[in-house]
Amino acid sequence: MKKTKEPNTEIPPYEPDIIEKDLCTLFSPEWLNQAARETGLIKRERKVTAVEMFWVLVNSYGVHLARNLANIKRNYEKSSNKKLSDSSWYERFTPELVAFLKLCVTHAIEQLALEQTKVLNQKLSKFQDVLIQDSTIIRLHKSLAKKWPAARSRTVAAGVKVSILVSAVANSPKSISIHAESTNELKTLRIGPWIKDRILLIDLGFYKHQIFARIEQNGGYFVSRLKGNADPLIVDLHNTCRGNSIDVKGKRISEILPKLKRRILDVDVEISFRRQNFNGKSKTRLDTEIFRLVAVFNEDETKYHVYLTNISKDVLSPENVAKLYGARWDIELIFKELKSRYALDVVNTKNTQIVEAYIWIAVLTLFISRRIYSLIRKYNPKEMVARYTQLRWSTIFTENADRQLTLILRYCGIERTLETVMNVYSSQALDPHVNRYRFRDDWWS
Repeated sequence: MKKTKEPNTEIPPYEPDIIEKDLCTLFSPEWLNQAARETGLIKRERKVTAVEMFWVLVNSYGVHLARNLANIKRNYEKSSNKKLSDSSWYERFTPELVAFLKLCVTHAIEQLALEQTKVLNQKLSKFQDVLIQDSTIIRLHKSLAKKWPAARSRTVAAGVKVSILVSAVANSPKSISIHAESTNELKTLRIGPWIKDRILLIDLGFYKHQIFARIEQNGGYFVSRLKGNADPLIVDLHNTCRGNSIDVKGKRISEILPKLKRRILDVDVEISFRRQNFNGKSKTRLDTEIFRLVAVFNEDETKYHVYLTNISKDVLSPENVAKLYGARWDIELIFKELKSRYALDVVNTKNTQIVEAYIWIAVLTLFISRRIYSLIRKYNPKEMVARYTQLRWSTIFTENADRQLTLILRYCGIERTLETVMNVYSSQALDPHVNRYRFRDDWWS
Protein backbone atom coordinates (compact mmCIF):
# COMPACT_ATOMS: atom_id res chain seq x y z
CA MET A 1 0.00 0.00 0.00
CA LYS A 2 1.39 3.36 -1.10
CA LYS A 3 1.99 5.77 1.76
CA THR A 4 0.73 9.32 1.40
CA LYS A 5 3.28 12.03 1.93
CA GLU A 6 2.90 13.76 5.26
CA PRO A 7 2.47 17.54 4.96
CA ASN A 8 5.35 19.68 6.17
CA THR A 9 4.23 21.11 9.51
CA GLU A 10 7.61 22.07 10.88
CA ILE A 11 7.63 25.65 12.20
CA PRO A 12 10.54 27.54 10.58
CA PRO A 13 12.96 29.66 12.66
CA TYR A 14 12.13 33.37 12.67
CA GLU A 15 14.41 36.39 12.59
CA PRO A 16 14.72 38.18 15.95
CA ASP A 17 12.20 41.05 16.37
CA ILE A 18 10.62 40.27 13.00
CA ILE A 19 7.12 41.35 14.10
CA GLU A 20 8.26 44.44 15.98
CA LYS A 21 10.47 45.49 13.06
CA ASP A 22 7.63 45.10 10.57
CA LEU A 23 5.06 46.95 12.71
CA CYS A 24 7.50 49.80 13.37
CA THR A 25 8.07 50.02 9.61
CA LEU A 26 4.33 50.34 8.99
CA PHE A 27 3.97 52.88 11.83
CA SER A 28 7.46 54.21 12.39
CA PRO A 29 8.13 56.41 15.45
CA GLU A 30 9.10 59.23 13.07
CA TRP A 31 5.81 58.98 11.17
CA LEU A 32 3.71 58.78 14.37
CA ASN A 33 5.44 61.85 15.83
CA GLN A 34 4.98 63.78 12.59
CA ALA A 35 1.28 62.79 12.39
CA ALA A 36 0.78 63.87 16.01
CA ARG A 37 2.28 67.28 15.24
CA GLU A 38 0.23 67.70 12.03
CA THR A 39 -3.06 66.97 13.80
CA GLY A 40 -2.20 68.98 16.91
CA LEU A 41 -2.32 65.94 19.22
CA ILE A 42 1.18 66.64 20.58
CA LYS A 43 2.25 70.26 20.62
CA ARG A 44 5.32 69.69 22.77
CA GLU A 45 6.91 66.52 24.14
CA ARG A 46 5.95 65.92 27.76
CA LYS A 47 4.94 62.75 29.60
CA VAL A 48 2.51 61.59 26.89
CA THR A 49 4.20 60.74 23.59
CA ALA A 50 2.58 59.81 20.28
CA VAL A 51 4.47 56.51 19.96
CA GLU A 52 3.57 55.25 23.44
CA MET A 53 -0.03 56.43 23.20
CA PHE A 54 -0.60 54.83 19.78
CA TRP A 55 0.68 51.38 20.73
CA VAL A 56 -1.00 51.36 24.15
CA LEU A 57 -4.38 52.31 22.66
CA VAL A 58 -4.17 49.69 19.90
CA ASN A 59 -2.98 46.91 22.21
CA SER A 60 -5.14 47.77 25.25
CA TYR A 61 -8.63 48.99 24.46
CA GLY A 62 -8.78 47.21 21.12
CA VAL A 63 -8.19 43.79 22.64
CA HIS A 64 -10.42 43.97 25.72
CA LEU A 65 -7.53 44.55 28.12
CA ALA A 66 -9.01 47.92 29.04
CA ARG A 67 -12.67 48.85 28.96
CA ASN A 68 -12.50 52.54 29.90
CA LEU A 69 -10.12 55.50 29.99
CA ALA A 70 -8.95 54.75 33.54
CA ASN A 71 -7.90 51.22 32.56
CA ILE A 72 -6.11 52.47 29.45
CA LYS A 73 -4.32 55.07 31.58
CA ARG A 74 -3.01 52.34 33.90
CA ASN A 75 -1.76 50.38 30.90
CA TYR A 76 -0.05 53.50 29.59
CA GLU A 77 1.71 54.08 32.92
CA LYS A 78 2.89 50.47 33.13
CA SER A 79 4.13 50.52 29.54
CA SER A 80 5.74 53.95 29.43
CA ASN A 81 7.40 54.02 32.86
CA LYS A 82 5.59 57.30 33.64
CA LYS A 83 3.04 58.43 36.21
CA LEU A 84 0.27 60.69 34.88
CA SER A 85 -2.33 62.91 36.47
CA ASP A 86 -5.93 62.15 35.48
CA SER A 87 -6.29 65.50 33.73
CA SER A 88 -3.18 65.08 31.57
CA TRP A 89 -4.57 61.78 30.30
CA TYR A 90 -8.26 62.56 29.85
CA GLU A 91 -7.52 65.85 28.11
CA ARG A 92 -5.86 63.87 25.32
CA PHE A 93 -9.21 62.44 24.16
CA THR A 94 -10.00 65.39 21.96
CA PRO A 95 -10.88 66.10 18.31
CA GLU A 96 -7.11 66.21 17.72
CA LEU A 97 -6.81 62.58 18.88
CA VAL A 98 -9.67 61.58 16.56
CA ALA A 99 -7.90 63.34 13.67
CA PHE A 100 -4.63 61.57 14.57
CA LEU A 101 -6.28 58.13 14.67
CA LYS A 102 -8.09 58.75 11.35
CA LEU A 103 -4.79 59.76 9.79
CA CYS A 104 -3.24 56.52 11.10
CA VAL A 105 -6.08 54.52 9.50
CA THR A 106 -5.60 56.31 6.17
CA HIS A 107 -1.85 55.66 6.36
CA ALA A 108 -2.42 51.95 7.01
CA ILE A 109 -4.85 51.67 4.08
CA GLU A 110 -2.37 53.37 1.74
CA GLN A 111 0.56 51.23 2.87
CA LEU A 112 -1.31 47.92 2.72
CA ALA A 113 -2.68 48.79 -0.73
CA LEU A 114 0.91 48.78 -1.99
CA GLU A 115 1.50 45.26 -0.68
CA GLN A 116 -0.67 42.52 -2.14
CA THR A 117 -0.92 39.82 0.51
CA LYS A 118 -3.21 37.66 -1.66
CA VAL A 119 -3.38 36.94 -5.39
CA LEU A 120 -6.55 36.42 -7.42
CA ASN A 121 -6.73 33.02 -9.09
CA GLN A 122 -6.66 32.35 -12.82
CA LYS A 123 -10.43 32.79 -13.23
CA LEU A 124 -10.14 36.38 -12.01
CA SER A 125 -6.80 37.21 -13.66
CA LYS A 126 -8.27 40.02 -15.78
CA PHE A 127 -9.40 41.92 -12.67
CA GLN A 128 -7.30 43.96 -10.26
CA ASP A 129 -9.29 43.22 -7.12
CA VAL A 130 -12.53 41.94 -5.60
CA LEU A 131 -14.20 44.43 -3.27
CA ILE A 132 -16.98 43.93 -0.72
CA GLN A 133 -19.02 46.79 0.77
CA ASP A 134 -21.19 46.55 3.89
CA SER A 135 -22.03 48.29 7.18
CA THR A 136 -22.52 47.39 10.83
CA ILE A 137 -24.42 49.22 13.58
CA ILE A 138 -23.08 50.25 17.01
CA ARG A 139 -25.59 51.19 19.70
CA LEU A 140 -24.81 54.40 21.61
CA HIS A 141 -26.20 56.22 24.65
CA LYS A 142 -29.52 57.90 23.83
CA SER A 143 -28.09 61.31 24.74
CA LEU A 144 -26.19 61.15 21.43
CA ALA A 145 -29.40 60.79 19.37
CA LYS A 146 -29.20 64.34 18.05
CA LYS A 147 -25.78 63.76 16.44
CA TRP A 148 -26.26 60.08 15.52
CA PRO A 149 -30.01 59.30 15.29
CA ALA A 150 -31.02 55.64 15.17
CA ALA A 151 -33.11 54.17 12.34
CA ARG A 152 -36.73 53.00 12.70
CA SER A 153 -36.85 53.57 16.46
CA ARG A 154 -40.06 54.44 18.31
CA THR A 155 -38.15 55.93 21.23
CA VAL A 156 -35.18 58.27 21.45
CA ALA A 157 -32.16 56.18 20.48
CA ALA A 158 -28.72 56.66 19.02
CA GLY A 159 -26.55 54.52 16.81
CA VAL A 160 -23.59 54.86 14.49
CA LYS A 161 -23.12 53.04 11.19
CA VAL A 162 -19.58 51.94 10.34
CA SER A 163 -19.25 51.33 6.59
CA ILE A 164 -16.31 49.32 5.28
CA LEU A 165 -15.11 48.52 1.78
CA VAL A 166 -12.90 45.40 1.96
CA SER A 167 -10.21 44.44 -0.54
CA ALA A 168 -9.63 40.74 -1.20
CA VAL A 169 -6.11 41.36 -2.52
CA ALA A 170 -4.99 43.47 0.47
CA ASN A 171 -6.98 41.25 2.86
CA SER A 172 -8.01 44.37 4.77
CA PRO A 173 -10.33 47.40 4.54
CA LYS A 174 -9.80 49.74 1.59
CA SER A 175 -12.01 52.53 2.96
CA ILE A 176 -13.90 53.15 6.21
CA SER A 177 -16.47 55.80 7.08
CA ILE A 178 -18.72 56.63 10.05
CA HIS A 179 -22.35 57.75 9.65
CA ALA A 180 -25.49 58.11 11.72
CA GLU A 181 -27.45 54.84 11.84
CA SER A 182 -30.33 56.55 9.99
CA THR A 183 -28.10 57.22 6.95
CA ASN A 184 -29.27 55.32 3.86
CA GLU A 185 -26.83 52.60 2.80
CA LEU A 186 -26.68 54.00 -0.73
CA LYS A 187 -25.18 57.24 0.58
CA THR A 188 -22.23 55.35 2.08
CA LEU A 189 -21.06 54.09 -1.34
CA ARG A 190 -19.87 56.51 -4.02
CA ILE A 191 -18.92 54.96 -7.35
CA GLY A 192 -16.09 56.61 -9.29
CA PRO A 193 -13.03 55.85 -11.45
CA TRP A 194 -11.55 53.77 -8.58
CA ILE A 195 -13.87 50.88 -9.56
CA LYS A 196 -12.17 50.35 -12.96
CA ASP A 197 -11.19 46.68 -13.56
CA ARG A 198 -12.44 45.71 -10.09
CA ILE A 199 -15.40 43.55 -9.04
CA LEU A 200 -17.77 44.86 -6.38
CA LEU A 201 -19.89 42.30 -4.52
CA ILE A 202 -23.07 44.17 -3.58
CA ASP A 203 -25.48 43.48 -0.73
CA LEU A 204 -29.23 43.98 -1.29
CA GLY A 205 -29.04 47.06 0.94
CA PHE A 206 -27.07 48.75 -1.88
CA TYR A 207 -29.25 47.39 -4.70
CA LYS A 208 -29.98 50.11 -7.24
CA HIS A 209 -29.92 49.89 -11.02
CA GLN A 210 -28.38 53.37 -11.28
CA ILE A 211 -25.38 52.14 -9.24
CA PHE A 212 -24.94 49.13 -11.56
CA ALA A 213 -25.00 51.44 -14.60
CA ARG A 214 -22.48 53.77 -12.93
CA ILE A 215 -20.13 50.85 -12.18
CA GLU A 216 -20.19 49.77 -15.83
CA GLN A 217 -19.77 53.36 -17.00
CA ASN A 218 -16.56 53.60 -14.91
CA GLY A 219 -15.15 50.35 -16.30
CA GLY A 220 -15.96 48.26 -13.24
CA TYR A 221 -17.83 45.03 -12.57
CA PHE A 222 -20.40 43.88 -10.02
CA VAL A 223 -22.25 40.85 -8.71
CA SER A 224 -25.48 41.29 -6.76
CA ARG A 225 -28.45 39.21 -5.67
CA LEU A 226 -31.59 40.18 -7.60
CA LYS A 227 -34.01 42.17 -5.47
CA GLY A 228 -37.35 40.49 -4.79
CA ASN A 229 -39.46 43.17 -6.46
CA ALA A 230 -37.19 43.46 -9.54
CA ASP A 231 -38.69 41.88 -12.65
CA PRO A 232 -36.35 42.35 -15.63
CA LEU A 233 -37.18 41.34 -19.20
CA ILE A 234 -35.18 38.43 -20.71
CA VAL A 235 -33.69 39.45 -24.08
CA ASP A 236 -31.19 36.66 -24.79
CA LEU A 237 -30.34 33.12 -23.63
CA HIS A 238 -26.79 31.86 -22.99
CA ASN A 239 -27.44 28.21 -22.13
CA THR A 240 -29.85 25.76 -23.76
CA CYS A 241 -31.49 22.67 -22.30
CA ARG A 242 -32.29 19.35 -23.91
CA GLY A 243 -35.85 18.19 -24.29
CA ASN A 244 -39.06 20.17 -24.21
CA SER A 245 -37.76 23.25 -22.36
CA ILE A 246 -39.84 26.40 -22.02
CA ASP A 247 -39.05 29.42 -24.16
CA VAL A 248 -37.80 32.19 -21.89
CA LYS A 249 -36.85 34.91 -24.35
CA GLY A 250 -39.13 37.94 -24.26
CA LYS A 251 -40.59 37.04 -20.86
CA ARG A 252 -40.25 38.47 -17.38
CA ILE A 253 -38.34 36.60 -14.68
CA SER A 254 -41.49 36.36 -12.54
CA GLU A 255 -43.21 34.47 -15.37
CA ILE A 256 -40.62 31.77 -15.97
CA LEU A 257 -38.97 31.19 -12.58
CA PRO A 258 -41.90 29.22 -11.03
CA LYS A 259 -42.06 26.98 -14.13
CA LEU A 260 -38.33 26.46 -14.49
CA LYS A 261 -37.06 22.84 -14.33
CA ARG A 262 -33.45 23.33 -15.36
CA ARG A 263 -30.77 23.63 -12.64
CA ILE A 264 -29.19 26.77 -14.13
CA LEU A 265 -30.56 29.72 -16.06
CA ASP A 266 -28.04 32.05 -17.78
CA VAL A 267 -29.60 34.95 -19.72
CA ASP A 268 -29.26 38.61 -20.64
CA VAL A 269 -31.95 40.87 -19.22
CA GLU A 270 -33.08 44.43 -19.84
CA ILE A 271 -33.61 46.65 -16.84
CA SER A 272 -35.25 50.07 -16.83
CA PHE A 273 -34.36 52.88 -14.43
CA ARG A 274 -34.32 56.66 -14.14
CA ARG A 275 -30.97 58.28 -14.80
CA GLN A 276 -30.05 61.81 -13.79
CA ASN A 277 -29.96 64.17 -16.75
CA PHE A 278 -28.12 67.42 -16.06
CA ASN A 279 -28.19 68.72 -19.66
CA GLY A 280 -31.91 68.65 -20.25
CA LYS A 281 -34.76 70.47 -18.56
CA SER A 282 -35.97 67.47 -16.56
CA LYS A 283 -33.92 66.14 -13.65
CA THR A 284 -34.23 62.49 -14.66
CA ARG A 285 -34.83 60.46 -17.81
CA LEU A 286 -35.89 56.87 -18.35
CA ASP A 287 -33.02 54.64 -19.46
CA THR A 288 -32.31 50.94 -20.01
CA GLU A 289 -29.26 48.67 -19.63
CA ILE A 290 -28.53 45.06 -20.57
CA PHE A 291 -27.04 42.93 -17.79
CA ARG A 292 -26.46 39.23 -17.29
CA LEU A 293 -28.80 37.30 -14.98
CA VAL A 294 -27.83 33.95 -13.49
CA ALA A 295 -30.21 31.67 -11.55
CA VAL A 296 -28.69 28.65 -9.78
CA PHE A 297 -30.92 26.13 -8.00
CA ASN A 298 -29.94 25.70 -4.36
CA GLU A 299 -30.58 22.12 -3.21
CA ASP A 300 -30.56 22.94 0.51
CA GLU A 301 -33.14 25.71 0.26
CA THR A 302 -34.97 24.12 -2.72
CA LYS A 303 -35.19 27.41 -4.54
CA TYR A 304 -33.26 29.48 -7.08
CA HIS A 305 -30.62 31.98 -6.04
CA VAL A 306 -30.74 34.75 -8.65
CA TYR A 307 -27.79 37.05 -9.39
CA LEU A 308 -27.31 40.12 -11.57
CA THR A 309 -23.87 40.90 -13.01
CA ASN A 310 -22.01 42.44 -15.94
CA ILE A 311 -19.26 39.79 -15.96
CA SER A 312 -19.50 37.86 -19.24
CA LYS A 313 -20.12 34.13 -19.51
CA ASP A 314 -16.67 33.72 -21.12
CA VAL A 315 -15.04 34.85 -17.85
CA LEU A 316 -17.22 33.20 -15.17
CA SER A 317 -19.64 30.30 -15.42
CA PRO A 318 -23.02 30.56 -13.62
CA GLU A 319 -21.74 28.31 -10.82
CA ASN A 320 -18.66 30.50 -10.35
CA VAL A 321 -20.78 33.66 -10.24
CA ALA A 322 -22.70 32.13 -7.32
CA LYS A 323 -19.49 30.99 -5.59
CA LEU A 324 -17.89 34.41 -6.02
CA TYR A 325 -20.88 36.12 -4.42
CA GLY A 326 -20.48 33.75 -1.48
CA ALA A 327 -17.16 35.51 -0.77
CA ARG A 328 -19.25 38.31 0.78
CA TRP A 329 -19.02 36.19 3.92
CA ASP A 330 -15.50 37.63 4.35
CA ILE A 331 -16.84 41.01 5.40
CA GLU A 332 -19.19 39.39 7.91
CA LEU A 333 -16.14 37.73 9.46
CA ILE A 334 -14.40 41.11 9.64
CA PHE A 335 -17.36 42.63 11.50
CA LYS A 336 -17.44 39.63 13.83
CA GLU A 337 -13.70 40.02 14.44
CA LEU A 338 -14.08 43.76 15.10
CA LYS A 339 -16.94 43.29 17.54
CA SER A 340 -16.10 40.08 19.38
CA ARG A 341 -12.31 40.54 19.48
CA TYR A 342 -11.53 44.27 19.20
CA ALA A 343 -14.42 45.86 21.11
CA LEU A 344 -15.89 47.82 18.20
CA ASP A 345 -19.38 47.78 19.73
CA VAL A 346 -18.32 48.40 23.36
CA VAL A 347 -18.73 52.18 23.58
CA ASN A 348 -19.66 53.10 27.16
CA THR A 349 -19.46 56.88 26.94
CA LYS A 350 -21.54 59.97 26.18
CA ASN A 351 -18.54 61.89 24.82
CA THR A 352 -18.67 62.14 21.01
CA GLN A 353 -14.89 62.43 20.65
CA ILE A 354 -14.32 59.30 22.72
CA VAL A 355 -16.97 57.42 20.67
CA GLU A 356 -15.11 58.18 17.44
CA ALA A 357 -11.71 57.51 19.02
CA TYR A 358 -12.84 54.07 20.24
CA ILE A 359 -14.11 53.14 16.76
CA TRP A 360 -10.87 54.16 15.04
CA ILE A 361 -8.81 52.35 17.71
CA ALA A 362 -10.72 49.11 17.04
CA VAL A 363 -10.10 49.51 13.29
CA LEU A 364 -6.38 50.11 13.88
CA THR A 365 -6.24 47.00 16.06
CA LEU A 366 -7.69 45.06 13.12
CA PHE A 367 -4.96 46.43 10.84
CA ILE A 368 -2.20 45.45 13.29
CA SER A 369 -3.71 42.00 13.76
CA ARG A 370 -3.95 41.45 9.99
CA ARG A 371 -0.39 42.65 9.55
CA ILE A 372 0.97 40.05 11.97
CA TYR A 373 -1.39 37.44 10.47
CA SER A 374 0.15 38.06 7.03
CA LEU A 375 3.64 37.57 8.50
CA ILE A 376 2.64 34.26 10.09
CA ARG A 377 1.26 33.02 6.77
CA LYS A 378 4.29 34.27 4.86
CA TYR A 379 6.88 32.52 7.04
CA ASN A 380 5.16 29.14 7.33
CA PRO A 381 5.05 26.23 4.87
CA LYS A 382 2.44 26.48 2.09
CA GLU A 383 0.84 23.27 3.33
CA MET A 384 -0.08 25.02 6.58
CA VAL A 385 -1.18 28.44 5.32
CA ALA A 386 -4.84 27.54 4.70
CA ARG A 387 -5.18 26.30 8.27
CA TYR A 388 -4.42 29.74 9.71
CA THR A 389 -8.01 30.98 9.77
CA GLN A 390 -8.56 34.64 10.59
CA LEU A 391 -11.03 34.19 13.46
CA ARG A 392 -8.82 31.64 15.20
CA TRP A 393 -5.86 33.92 14.64
CA SER A 394 -7.69 36.92 16.15
CA THR A 395 -8.25 34.94 19.37
CA ILE A 396 -4.54 34.14 19.65
CA PHE A 397 -3.67 37.75 18.86
CA THR A 398 -5.84 39.17 21.66
CA GLU A 399 -4.48 36.66 24.18
CA ASN A 400 -0.91 37.77 23.46
CA ALA A 401 -1.47 41.49 22.85
CA ASP A 402 -0.08 42.57 26.22
CA ARG A 403 3.19 40.70 25.60
CA GLN A 404 3.30 42.08 22.06
CA LEU A 405 2.92 45.61 23.45
CA THR A 406 5.93 45.08 25.71
CA LEU A 407 8.03 43.85 22.78
CA ILE A 408 7.03 46.73 20.48
CA LEU A 409 7.81 49.37 23.09
CA ARG A 410 11.09 47.65 23.93
CA TYR A 411 11.97 47.74 20.21
CA CYS A 412 11.24 51.51 20.36
CA GLY A 413 13.54 51.86 23.38
CA ILE A 414 10.83 51.95 26.06
CA GLU A 415 11.28 49.30 28.78
CA ARG A 416 8.67 48.10 31.26
CA THR A 417 10.08 47.50 34.75
CA LEU A 418 8.78 46.03 38.02
CA GLU A 419 9.14 49.49 39.54
CA THR A 420 6.72 51.04 37.02
CA VAL A 421 4.18 48.28 37.61
CA MET A 422 4.42 48.76 41.39
CA ASN A 423 4.00 52.51 40.99
CA VAL A 424 0.82 51.96 39.01
CA TYR A 425 -0.52 49.55 41.63
CA SER A 426 0.31 51.99 44.44
CA SER A 427 -1.21 55.06 42.81
CA GLN A 428 -4.24 53.63 41.01
CA ALA A 429 -5.44 51.31 43.80
CA LEU A 430 -6.06 54.33 46.05
CA ASP A 431 -9.71 55.27 46.47
CA PRO A 432 -9.96 58.83 45.08
CA HIS A 433 -12.59 59.70 47.74
CA VAL A 434 -10.20 60.74 50.51
CA ASN A 435 -12.78 61.52 53.23
CA ARG A 436 -15.20 58.68 52.59
CA TYR A 437 -16.25 56.80 55.78
CA ARG A 438 -15.09 53.18 55.79
CA PHE A 439 -16.97 51.18 58.48
CA ARG A 440 -14.40 48.35 58.59
CA ASP A 441 -11.84 50.74 60.12
CA ASP A 442 -13.97 50.81 63.32
CA TRP A 443 -13.58 47.03 63.76
CA TRP A 444 -10.38 45.90 62.15
CA SER A 445 -7.53 47.35 60.08
